[in-house]
Amino acid sequence: MTQCTLCDLPVGDDPHTAPDVDGEFCCRGCLAVARSLDDVEDLDTVDERRPDTTPADEFDGETAFYHVDGMHCATCESFLEMTAGEQDGVAAAEASYATDTIRVDYDPDAVSADELPDRLSVAGYTASDRADPDGESDDAVVRFLIGGGFFGMMAMLWYVIFLYPTYFGFDPILDLGGVSGTYLFGQIWLFASIVLFYTGYPILRGAYVSLRARQPNMDLLVSLAAGSSYAYSTLALLVGRTDLYFDVTIAVILVVTAGNHYESIIKRRATGMLADLTTTEDRTVRTEAGETLAADDVAPGDRLLVRPGERVPFDGTVAEGTAAVDEALITGESLPATKREGDAVRGGTVVTDSPVVVEVGEDAANTLDTLVRLLWEIQSSRSGIQRLVDRLATVFVPLVVAVAAVGAAATLALGSAPIDAALVGLTVLIVSCPCALGLATPLAVAAGIRDAAERGIVVVSDAVFEEAADIDTVVLDKTGTLTDGEMRLLDSTAEEGASVDRVRERAAAVERASVHPVAEAIVSGVLGGERDRVDERTATDGGTAAAGESTGGETEQLGGTDAPDGPSATDVDVFDRGVAGRVDGDEVVVGHPDLFDERGWSVSDRLREAGTAARDRGNVPIYVGWDGRVRGVLAVGDEVREGWEAVVTDLDADGRRVVVLTGDAPAAAKGFADHPAVDEVFAEVPPEAKAETVRRLGADGSVAMVGDGSNDAPALAAADLGVSIASGTDLAADAADAVLLDDRLSAVPELFAVTRGTNRRLKQNLGWAFCYNAVAIPLALSGTLNPLLAALAMASSSLLVVTNSARAVYDED
Repeated sequence: MTQCTLCDLPVGDDPHTAPDVDGEFCCRGCLAVARSLDDVEDLDTVDERRPDTTPADEFDGETAFYHVDGMHCATCESFLEMTAGEQDGVAAAEASYATDTIRVDYDPDAVSADELPDRLSVAGYTASDRADPDGESDDAVVRFLIGGGFFGMMAMLWYVIFLYPTYFGFDPILDLGGVSGTYLFGQIWLFASIVLFYTGYPILRGAYVSLRARQPNMDLLVSLAAGSSYAYSTLALLVGRTDLYFDVTIAVILVVTAGNHYESIIKRRATGMLADLTTTEDRTVRTEAGETLAADDVAPGDRLLVRPGERVPFDGTVAEGTAAVDEALITGESLPATKREGDAVRGGTVVTDSPVVVEVGEDAANTLDTLVRLLWEIQSSRSGIQRLVDRLATVFVPLVVAVAAVGAAATLALGSAPIDAALVGLTVLIVSCPCALGLATPLAVAAGIRDAAERGIVVVSDAVFEEAADIDTVVLDKTGTLTDGEMRLLDSTAEEGASVDRVRERAAAVERASVHPVAEAIVSGVLGGERDRVDERTATDGGTAAAGESTGGETEQLGGTDAPDGPSATDVDVFDRGVAGRVDGDEVVVGHPDLFDERGWSVSDRLREAGTAARDRGNVPIYVGWDGRVRGVLAVGDEVREGWEAVVTDLDADGRRVVVLTGDAPAAAKGFADHPAVDEVFAEVPPEAKAETVRRLGADGSVAMVGDGSNDAPALAAADLGVSIASGTDLAADAADAVLLDDRLSAVPELFAVTRGTNRRLKQNLGWAFCYNAVAIPLALSGTLNPLLAALAMASSSLLVVTNSARAVYDED
């Protein structure tokens, strides 16, 4: 079967084509995207964070996804990919520290999926099942408190009591050259060793990984400073010298570890706010006979019962019953679709009003699972941004090492003793300010995460702070993002001389017999609060009254309803495309406009225009009539979020392109298309095509995607910056880089303001660190600074970075 040129979905027997666009498309939405974006520059030049999501499909084997604990930089990605590639049976691997994910293409005949996590768990990295990670096994607190808090402080205490006074000319308390001095130095060496190799293990591992991956990073520079002072002091101790600099090793490791740990604490506090978004998915289904069955045991052709409020477990066909199905999470369409016998249904959609029996399709596939797999494909290929400080380190580290080596060699060539030459090289490595550089990023990021959390924004990925400031295009999902995603009664119109209140009350009296989403909206809009249903069979037996398009079938007599705040309805009949009942002795009919045309009821021009206007706005027009005449029109739809116009205006004022993306029909997005700040609207775009649309938009610059539903998750992951609404789904939150907890759309511009401030603070910190190095390194080379003074200068520069980072970063301009 031919596949869509944009999203690879089957195009069916009647593909959408156009003379000005090459290819065949599954829907008008994909065709519109291709028409607008096919003229972009070569897509191969797009950043790897927006990759083609089909490499696994081209591999003749199996693909597995794993969560990897311990990744924190781009060099970790390279190391893990290299490690996986060395395993027998592994064809390819792609890792992403931004999402803690690795995808492995492997030959199941050579290696099993159960063996791969153990083989990938090397050098302190821990791989686990991506679908059910065991949780982060971070022992940074233990390392810091035991290694640093106890042993490090003990070593520094001995320095303060016994060594530092001698540096200022005071007589030593004990004989440093005797047995007591050897015992003291032995303790200091032991304590420093624990700090370096236990507390500093993550830093040393990062240095090792950077060497293996041939990508110098800040861990390597910090390790050089700490390791060289440790090595020098150990050698000096063995030859009987007392000028030991284990304190430098301890200070460098503890300061950098503390900065990283502070960042992780702030990040955990923020991400802890997402705990209420996590739910456990029920992986059982119910057969037509009512028996419970594990989802893994379902076979094609099985008939499954899906009750109101439950998700359709697999793609399939309605075998029995009729129901309104909410497809918003899967397709992005805000209005429920009526599914009758023979209609196709997608796994992951929600049956809202009546039970149906679904016959599982040939592949026993679940559309929601397909979206999850697509999300994982993108996440594992989404290479994390290499932090600015690590990019600088690729040049700075070799330069510092070269300067230290040349300085030591020159000192030796000028006739100095080898130990003095070694001191010059050591001083250069220490004074190169690894602490200030090491703290520059984590403290600035921590401040940004803190300020964002104060505004109800959870930053999931710290790459946000280096990406968001340069975003060129902001893509906004419509349903659930620009709108609240809930069906509401938006407008009411009555014929001239009639009462709008009477039309609304009579419609609500009849619609109280239904649990259809449109009926719920009408009753809630008129009566508000809870309501009594006429008969519990509406939720279990399929005899549900519906508004607009009902559950269909023959007429059914239901009992009377007493409306606490309005008239009551009796003798309620449910039939195709509407519902009717007697209110105050009159037969009141509520339903789709076609229903009244079929009955020959008269409709005034005013009401027809009101119905057409409602449909043009993307809403559902519901006619209400009695005595053979339509008396009013109710418009039902999802309401736009308050302040959306100000948000898109702010984004446009910042010079960003604003794009609206939706699975709804064009009419539903017309109000957004008419806004001068909105550059383009893509409607009827299926979920599989949203990620590809984001990728194509990314060919012209960096892209941010704001969405809420499961159908948005692949697009959120494919974007440079994914922003999820917290009221959306777990899958969307999992795919996002930032989550808006209180559903304020105005938080989107605030997020950009926070990232601008954080990015500026980061550059200030790095600027100070490098200016300091420009002065300190020449002094070290000249012999003016010794390692102790270098350590004090390094501490001063670190203190300045800490003070600068403590200030608020929020940019209100």
